[in-house]
Amino acid sequence: MLKRAAFLFLFAATAFARDPNQFAEMRWRMIGPFRGGRTVAAVGVRQQPNVFYIGVNNGGVWKTNDYGRIWTPIFDQQPTGSIGAIAVAPSDPNIIYVGSGEGLQRPDLSTGDGIYKSTDAGKTWQHLGLRDGQQIPMIAVDPRDPNRLFVAVLGHRTEPGARHFPIDRRRPVVSKGAVQRRKHRRNGRGHRSFCA
Repeated sequence: MLKRAAFLFLFAATAFARDPNQFAEMRWRMIGPFRGGRTVAAVGVRQQPNVFYIGVNNGGVWKTNDYGRIWTPIFDQQPTGSIGAIAVAPSDPNIIYVGSGEGLQRPDLSTGDGIYKSTDAGKTWQHLGLRDGQQIPMIAVDPRDPNRLFVAVLGHRTEPGARHFPIDRRRPVVSKGAVQRRKHRRNGRGHRSFCA
């Protein structure tokens, strides 16, 4: 017990014994984006630790290449700015999927117009479909196949497992059956749950 107390005392003494001017030149600063709004989608790139993407509910998609020092909008040419989900393919960091429609159940919610894909790290975008989905709160990309993804879509009821695209390896397979009806055991009323 005495050894433990001596260790704690020594640790505390060295922890507080630092040069007070060590961090004197550091200043708090805003790292941006300066006016993006509510943000629910954020993702980093495992192979590139300096690259991050954020999706702002009414502000589009932003990218940083310098650990968050400077943020650049990369989705401004698209017809929607409401973002609910972003996913980077684990097997190819150049492939990015964006689900539009914020996906938060709020009284002032903004809807989107489907899902987008970039194969060049956000330089250009292709609209993939799900235009009437309104809200896409989650996208999961298969770690081995960047063209296989699971998308949670709110706003349009479909049958579980319904496919939007024909099975074609050049285009992703998107399942609109991410929202399922399940019965509650106590009262028998249905409630929605998400699964990917």
